[in-house]
Amino acid sequence: MNEREYLDDLHRKWAHAWPADAPREPQYPLGQRPLTAYLREWARRAPQRPAVHFYGRTLSYGELNRLSDRCAALLASLGVQRGDRVAVFMPNCPQMHVAFYGILKLGAVHAPVSPLSKALELGYQLKDSGARVVICADQLLSVVDQVRDECTLREVIATGVGEMRGAQSAVPLPDIVLAPKLTSARAIDFLPALDAANGPVPDDEPQLDDIAALNYTGGTTGLPKGCIHTHGDMLYTCASFTPVALHADEHTVFLNFLPEFWIAGENAGLLFPVFAGAALVLLARWDALAWMRAVQHYRVTHCGMLVDSVADVLDQPNVRDFDYGSLQRVGAISFIKKLTPDYRRRWRELTGCTLYEFAYGMTETHTCDTFTLGLQDDDRDLRAQPTFVGLPVPGTEFKVCDFASGALLPPGGEGELCVRSPSLFKGYWQREAASADALRDGWLHTGDLATITEEGFIRYLGRRKEMLKVNGMSVFPSELEALLGQHPAIAGSAVIGKADAARGQQPVAFVVLKPGSEASGDELAAWCRASMAVYKVPEIRVIDALPMTATGKVRKQELDKLL
Repeated sequence: MNEREYLDDLHRKWAHAWPADAPREPQYPLGQRPLTAYLREWARRAPQRPAVHFYGRTLSYGELNRLSDRCAALLASLGVQRGDRVAVFMPNCPQMHVAFYGILKLGAVHAPVSPLSKALELGYQLKDSGARVVICADQLLSVVDQVRDECTLREVIATGVGEMRGAQSAVPLPDIVLAPKLTSARAIDFLPALDAANGPVPDDEPQLDDIAALNYTGGTTGLPKGCIHTHGDMLYTCASFTPVALHADEHTVFLNFLPEFWIAGENAGLLFPVFAGAALVLLARWDALAWMRAVQHYRVTHCGMLVDSVADVLDQPNVRDFDYGSLQRVGAISFIKKLTPDYRRRWRELTGCTLYEFAYGMTETHTCDTFTLGLQDDDRDLRAQPTFVGLPVPGTEFKVCDFASGALLPPGGEGELCVRSPSLFKGYWQREAASADALRDGWLHTGDLATITEEGFIRYLGRRKEMLKVNGMSVFPSELEALLGQHPAIAGSAVIGKADAARGQQPVAFVVLKPGSEASGDELAAWCRASMAVYKVPEIRVIDALPMTATGKVRKQELDKLL
């Protein structure tokens, strides 16, 4: 087939598999306008409606709109102009929401930085983005000070993470929210500066094709690259994913603990609630007890979880002391632990709602490119490996190609997953060659291995560079990790390969045991031999903890050093 015939065939398959109650086109409840306009409109219609709940403090839509206006005025008074990059270096807190929408209202560019970054990492990203202003958590001022002069920062604005918490909280507070406020003579105090900001606020909306954010990739293959995303990318992500995967509206109560500097956390915390005009319960970080109490207290309806977080909740000794009856949609993200029928069964018994794999996506696509909601009948999504990521959201297309020749592969063929979407990034910041290599003829070549089934469903195999060849057979670490996750003694695992003179490569599984487990490596190896094809059986190495990124992924390059 040529590409048009190939895609026509896939569209027929997707239409046949489409859930009956899922919209087939993107939905725009307030029109095709930037999310800053959505915030202004919700503030006009329902100024007292809760926008953000944060440890006993509720920020209304009217307050969020007004404070972000003041943030835009403050930044303008500091010389920030349309198109300038503003770095945001803080964990989850309401101030991040104020800063985000203030930056966008001004027409400037949001450039988030992981709050776990050290000086070298922060300095690299500040220099790469060209940001002259950073808004940071006061606890991170010492890191900023180490790179301030070399990065030619013009202004530093700081805030305490807990400054916008309430006097009383039904949800336990983490240390980061309780930390005493730090001040610096070299930094502007954010909240007092907002109170004093009285300059003009831009009243012209950003255009949908204006740059809105530089979202940096994780840097697993070299230094991180800034993905250029527009206001239109953000809007389309909301309009295509929210109706089919979340069924959210202004009555929804979201909960987010995913870090909002990360693209998935940005979607879950900063974008989806404002798009829907809904309330958000914001946690500064993951904590099982805080999550359980927040769900009960705020009557949370929607939440995105890591499968690891799901397991953490299920294993809490007091898990049945709380009411989860409000939950309607809980999506799970498979990183270390993979979603299994057993996790789904236990979650349904506890909460009454069905866990589903959230989505496939990349920073380059603004993530959330597929959906699985409505495709869980008889656990058909979980009864085969690899990871089931469902169907493309409305307006997005996929194809699978041979890595070497680029030829289209038939259903069942394993090759490179390519995606074409209205939310595709516009290139890597100041990297023309890398942009041209990734974006070809309107398609993003992801570097991911995948297959599209006869029914049109997309299954994710893993990164190509992670695929192992054992005696000529393809072995996918993600599949082995999913199988290992079914062992009752294993809390988490990560599989890499090592050179083997006889077999080509040997899978090696680094395994973390559950607290109290006394399982030995020999016992786990015997279980693997009984559970897996012989060529897949990994060498087992038990370790205390897996090296993790801030977004919950394993730093496999660090495991290479342990070989």
